[in-house]
Amino acid sequence: MARILVTEKIAERGLDKLRAAGHDVDVRVGLDPDELLQAVQGAHGLIIRSATQVTAEVLEAGTELAVVGRAGIGLDNVDVETATARGVMVVNAPQSNILSAAEHTMALLLAQARNIPQADAALKAGRWERSRWEGVELSDKTLGIIGLGRIGKLVGQRALAFGMRLMAYDPFVSPDRARQLSVELVDLDTLLAQADFVTIHVAKTPETLGLVNAERLAAAKPGIRIVNVARGGIVDEHALADAIRSGHVAGAALDVFAKEPTTESPLFGLASVVATPHLGASTAEAQDKAGDTIAEMVVLALAGEFVPFAVNVSAGEASETVRPFLALAERLGALFSFLAPDTLDLLEIDYQGQIADYDTRILTLSVLKGFFGRIADQPVSYVNAPQIATERGIQVRESSTTSVRDFVNLITLRAGDRLLAGTLVGLRGEPRLVKVDDHSVDVPPARYMLVVHNEDKPGVIGTVGSILGAAGVNIADMDVGQAPSGESAMMVLSTGQAVPPEVQEQLRAAPMIRSVHAIDLD
Repeated sequence: MARILVTEKIAERGLDKLRAAGHDVDVRVGLDPDELLQAVQGAHGLIIRSATQVTAEVLEAGTELAVVGRAGIGLDNVDVETATARGVMVVNAPQSNILSAAEHTMALLLAQARNIPQADAALKAGRWERSRWEGVELSDKTLGIIGLGRIGKLVGQRALAFGMRLMAYDPFVSPDRARQLSVELVDLDTLLAQADFVTIHVAKTPETLGLVNAERLAAAKPGIRIVNVARGGIVDEHALADAIRSGHVAGAALDVFAKEPTTESPLFGLASVVATPHLGASTAEAQDKAGDTIAEMVVLALAGEFVPFAVNVSAGEASETVRPFLALAERLGALFSFLAPDTLDLLEIDYQGQIADYDTRILTLSVLKGFFGRIADQPVSYVNAPQIATERGIQVRESSTTSVRDFVNLITLRAGDRLLAGTLVGLRGEPRLVKVDDHSVDVPPARYMLVVHNEDKPGVIGTVGSILGAAGVNIADMDVGQAPSGESAMMVLSTGQAVPPEVQEQLRAAPMIRSVHAIDLD
């Protein structure tokens, strides 16, 4: 059971999911920075939204933290770099609010075009200002979409229904994909020079901070209208206010601001500006989805399993073909830590068969997590396993080939003259060790194992069995490994309990036994 600190409101359904997984859920909403430093001590997981600042100081105070979960998309309130250095996984819920954000973008687009909030306020204040709040139609206008990701794509689909022409700036989208979406790909300057309306859907990064600035606004099409439901700071608010006052920009609609929360902005006093207090994800549906998703991600992270929405794990996605091999890869890494040479500077990982056609980076992380999980003096996760390898001077080299000889899929670990290979067999995908050094075997990986190198002479199996039997150690499984020469000079055994050190020494001292490696994954 882990303690999970929740510092902001998330859907009760998400909290119930955490409790159902057996965790202690500690909800403390409204903590100030000093209170947060106290509360995070002893917590294994931390769940936040946008208000809690997860600084380096917070991460250092949370010495037992394994995961920080953001119930939403943006992570500008989390020191991801420090979290990564400390081996803390950072996860978010990137798909929870995309529909709500897209719909809010359309709401602001329409509100800005038709001056709905201004007319509403005037009428309620006792003024019938029908002629003052004349608007413009969306039909036949050009919408420039900055960022054609999940939200940008949804906005484009909805804008097409209004009869708008679409163009987009996104260096990570191919022209073919854009054409499928009925979007013309252009550079940013061209977009601003031709668009009547612009919507923004990019993450806040050093590269996008101030992306829409005074220089770009000055070169934009006269009468352009800007809508931002992404992140504050992407649009320079002071430059935008100046451009609106000059009449070059017709108006704007913003849901996000450089500093939040805020009640002050140079834009708030302008009649042609529509503003909302970061409501893009503020729907009941989005909050339910965010709470559900982040609870699921945190549960997976605390269980040491693959987390699809981990933002600081460079592993791509685990395909349906690769995912069944995650547990095998981690177990192979753990077992190999007992067999690898004491002095290790190169760990080779080879993938053969169907899995070689897929992104196997997550499998390599699983191997490293298993390998260092036993020998490192710190908690090891998908996040910090590569860093631990680097710190120890161990180079990790991956290779892959779709060519196979004996198995549909095979994962092989090599270090010096030691080798361990495994696969999944049967319809149920049961794990098997199929090679140890140059000997072929067929034995399930187990918690307690013995790898015995011996002379290929009669009586060795009996000797090993007698010594283990006399010590009360039950043999659960055993296979005699065959070398390419045909020699049966290895035994791989799984036992019902750990083999005591003194029994290991008895085995090593027995006639015809060359070496004994005992594996105890406890």
